[in-house]
Amino acid sequence: QVQLVESGGGLVQPGGSLRLSCVGSRGIFRLFAVGWYRQAPGKEREWVASITSTGSAHYDDSVKGRFTISRDNAKDTVYLQMDSLKPEDTAVYYCQFSGNWGQGTQVTVSS
Repeated sequence: QVQLVESGGGLVQPGGSLRLSCVGSRGIFRLFAVGWYRQAPGKEREWVASITSTGSAHYDDSVKGRFTISRDNAKDTVYLQMDSLKPEDTAVYYCQFSGNWGQGTQVTVSS
């Protein structure tokens, strides 16, 4: 059974930072590209960033230069380092691989 577990969300002030983690099924997670998505209230889910199995990263323009995606295959974990957070980054963040989704973690950016 494929499992994805996100963590690391929370409440942060504008300009602050958070690091999200996504832990996947041992042994297979490392073989796949992994994406981070987010869904704000009343909006559709949107792609944020992704990383290939070999570590090549890609970003949506809205987060480029502020967010960094990385992975530690030894830990079957993908990270999303989020810096210079803005109120418009507020959303539930999900990780995804091979059609499988985690439960999401809430990120709220507010003063």
